[in-house]
Amino acid sequence: MNKNHTDELTRRQFMANAAKTYLGVGLAPMLGASVASRAYAQTSGGKSKPAEAVIFLNMSGGMSHIDTFDVKPSKKEVQGPVEAIGTKADGIQISQYLPKTAAVMDKICIIRSMTSQNGAHDRGQYVLHRSYAPRATIVHPTLGSWAMKMKGRKNSEIPGFVTVGGGASNASAGFFGVKYAGVPLGRPDEGLKDSVRAGSVSEEDFDRRLKLADALNKDFHSQYKNTEAKAYDELYKEAVRLMRSDDLKAFDINREPGSSKKAYGNNSFGQGCLLARRLVEHGVRFVEVNLGGWDTHYDNFTAVEARCQVLDQAYANLLIELEAKGLLQSTIVALCTEFGRSPNIVQEHNNGRDHHPGAFSSLLAGGGIKGGTVYGESDSKGARVKKNGVTLHDYNATIAYGLGIDTTAVLHSPSGRPFKVGGKDGSPVKRLFS
Repeated sequence: MNKNHTDELTRRQFMANAAKTYLGVGLAPMLGASVASRAYAQTSGGKSKPAEAVIFLNMSGGMSHIDTFDVKPSKKEVQGPVEAIGTKADGIQISQYLPKTAAVMDKICIIRSMTSQNGAHDRGQYVLHRSYAPRATIVHPTLGSWAMKMKGRKNSEIPGFVTVGGGASNASAGFFGVKYAGVPLGRPDEGLKDSVRAGSVSEEDFDRRLKLADALNKDFHSQYKNTEAKAYDELYKEAVRLMRSDDLKAFDINREPGSSKKAYGNNSFGQGCLLARRLVEHGVRFVEVNLGGWDTHYDNFTAVEARCQVLDQAYANLLIELEAKGLLQSTIVALCTEFGRSPNIVQEHNNGRDHHPGAFSSLLAGGGIKGGTVYGESDSKGARVKKNGVTLHDYNATIAYGLGIDTTAVLHSPSGRPFKVGGKDGSPVKRLFS
């Protein structure tokens, strides 16, 4: 871990511990939930009539494109035992493992020409989330943090950027600073931790401590002009406001009827998709839900089938419910992975597939995306891009464009280095939008 990142975590932990000790409130729920500065909240240059929110489904581990969304039925030596099935979109076939997704394919665009230079998981995930390669001297903002920086929060009472599973790094704001970071939730059924007043602290005592902390902060700020400390001061205030907000219920999936919870699947990813739908309903700008387990070096077909059962039920139901609630047109639902899997089936590894960044697939739906379509093409074996290549940088720029963000806008790090939401070379694929 580089020194900058270590220092950031150290500062966060110190302030969080201080808040919990003296105020009886956790600071973590509001890390990164501040409203974006007015200078960027009205940024234009993206798509007209932009989407309002993003649900990003991260298939971590390297999802096999050949066994999911880029089937090669005429190449049995490549396809193996997986059969292709028709979908609701004429002429589009996908894997037999995804029958529920096939039934909603008219809402989805498949990109079959994704390509990357990164064949390692950590590096690939970093680029997927940030559009830049990792460097020891800097931590780049994630796409969710760019959305917060450029678009701001929709609902000022609750965080605007939330991640479910996948670890805290996926919620990092990097050099944008703590107020643009996301709130990482380990599990979707735990609600927002540390968002209620500690039972050992009375309301009267809590208010007294707030006044004392406020007095100390004013004295500190009068003597020292520290922007980092000022940012944490704002987080305290937001944490307290959140504690008293009725919108906290958005994080409680137990308010959903049992039939709805069952429809998404009794697993962390399925319930995470349910939570994502609830959060978007309550004005959260960007939600990421992680589904790992795609690293299928060994026994690929058994593992992919099991992962697809989880994905298929939750993903299809998410699109159906978003549409039923009138939210699909205003919400981009993105599904992507860091790289694909090799067309070669490794017999010695019990029919496994190895890492393959040369060609893989992703999905986009909602938010003005043209459904029932395929963009790009891989070759007959799924080994290389044949037509209309799309990088991870392009993919992120396309999502940003759909949100109405100017993908040509340049923001600078504290050291003065220039950065863009889709990286140095990322360009939005505007043809995907209707």
